[in-house]
Amino acid sequence: MSYQVLARKWRPKSFDTLVGQPHVVRALTNALEQQRLHHAYLFTGTRGVGKTTIARILAKSLNCETGITANPCGVCSACTDIDKGRFIDLIEVDAASNTQVDAMRELLDNAQYAPTAGRFKVYIIDEVHMLSKSAFNAMLKTLEEPPSHVKFILATTDPQKVPVTVLSRCLQFNLRQMASTTITEHLSQILQQEHIQYDAPALHLIARAAAGSMRDALSLTDQAIAYGNQTVNEAEVRSMLGAIDQSYLYEIIQALLANDSATLISKAKDMDARSISFDAALGDLSAILHQIAIAKTCPNTIASDLPEHAALMSLAQSLSPETLQLYYQISILGRRDIGLAPDEYAGFTMTLLRMLAFTPQEKLDNASPLERIVPTTSATTPNSMPSVSMSARLNALQKKSETQAEVAEPALEATSPAVLINDGAVNAEHAETERVDTVKEATSTQPMFQGDWRTLVEQQLKLGLARALAQNCEMVTYDEHSITLKVAETHKHLVSPNYQDKLSEAIAQHFGRKIKLLFEIGSEANTPAKQNAIEKATIQSNAESAILQDGFVQALMNDFGATIIPNSIKPTQ
Repeated sequence: MSYQVLARKWRPKSFDTLVGQPHVVRALTNALEQQRLHHAYLFTGTRGVGKTTIARILAKSLNCETGITANPCGVCSACTDIDKGRFIDLIEVDAASNTQVDAMRELLDNAQYAPTAGRFKVYIIDEVHMLSKSAFNAMLKTLEEPPSHVKFILATTDPQKVPVTVLSRCLQFNLRQMASTTITEHLSQILQQEHIQYDAPALHLIARAAAGSMRDALSLTDQAIAYGNQTVNEAEVRSMLGAIDQSYLYEIIQALLANDSATLISKAKDMDARSISFDAALGDLSAILHQIAIAKTCPNTIASDLPEHAALMSLAQSLSPETLQLYYQISILGRRDIGLAPDEYAGFTMTLLRMLAFTPQEKLDNASPLERIVPTTSATTPNSMPSVSMSARLNALQKKSETQAEVAEPALEATSPAVLINDGAVNAEHAETERVDTVKEATSTQPMFQGDWRTLVEQQLKLGLARALAQNCEMVTYDEHSITLKVAETHKHLVSPNYQDKLSEAIAQHFGRKIKLLFEIGSEANTPAKQNAIEKATIQSNAESAILQDGFVQALMNDFGATIIPNSIKPTQ
């Protein structure tokens, strides 16, 4: 006996064995039990979700010799003939190969005759959207008021192309794509009955590749059985599908968490050496990040038999929701733009480096609440500070100062009795002065500013709007509480509230206290940017002079008429 493929052998023959479409089964079952039958049905959905299968089951339910029923017997001549595709009153038409109006007119002319063997004459028109406009117009009247013994069952993968005049005459059912868990469970049952050994992770891979189509899943399972010599295991299925080894992508996410750029590039090179599609890799990376986000939010919804279950749960604990959303957004945008990159490798690596560059600082998770907000030493730089607003930092600092003041006051009382008791009189003003001095001494942990504005700008203000404004300011005066800065007329546009706020925040972050910034507009200003430009010009001039005075260069110029392009001279320092 010839071999029958799984998709045909295990095609459901009753509503009880149909999987993945409970909403359609419920509606049709109730209609059949209550004898509320419509004359035209339209089933829509992607390939392999059960449109034709439901149509055949419905045809059996209408023509079963036991009567109109939601549970056809499956053994009578009508049921067996329909299963074998030889029932004379079931006419299946492929609209893709019968698009013309003449074929439709011939079909409708035969519809007026009574059924030969069954209760109803059932017309199943597959891919009905392929009919021509004339063919649709020819069937409109018959579709609206067919003879009582005729039932139309239309199926299409593209309902948008079906005229609304046809849609309005049909009872429409939208078939959903199969969930991966539904496909996996169904494949597991089939392989058990076929006595085929399988790995659960392999079935997950097949379900994922089937993209919601049960027929595709069964066809891939057939292929996997042949590929694995009567077994279905993960390694062979992954090889058969050409699926990306997920370990690469998990190691990439680990490298992002570790801020390890070398490993990122190394993994990308390994993937390139194996000719892995980077477009598909970004798609899989997005899917993994989605799974991690689900695991973080609703861990109970992740199937325990997933091959990546342990890795998903581990990463869900390590990644914050904000970082997950950031990585996901960057990955899908990187996949969208990968066609614009010089090549796929460049697009993939730039996407990874973009993730690395924008990864938020998460190194203070285990610190105390105060340590997460206030820097403990003056060596802390803006790059290592957590992303907390300046108002929160100042509030925390104020609370810290108040706490230290409360501790310092009893100490002052214990060590300075002469201040508090002097022949029965209390020198309140002197006591308050000493108390304030003590609090200031206890809280002043930051180094004193020596007035070197350029060093402060270049060493502490690394990026952003604050550095742009500070580089074009000249410090005029300063004291413990304020700094006066002068900005040249040509750069007065930088003295905007947004720039001022960023610079004020950066200065307060460095000194650990609020410093008032005052700005003046002048004709000229000796700014760090100007000083840097002068120094670079001097270095460039010295380099050009050194080249022109070189004996070898002079010989070339004298003997061969060589000329020097000034812009080509680059200083070594």
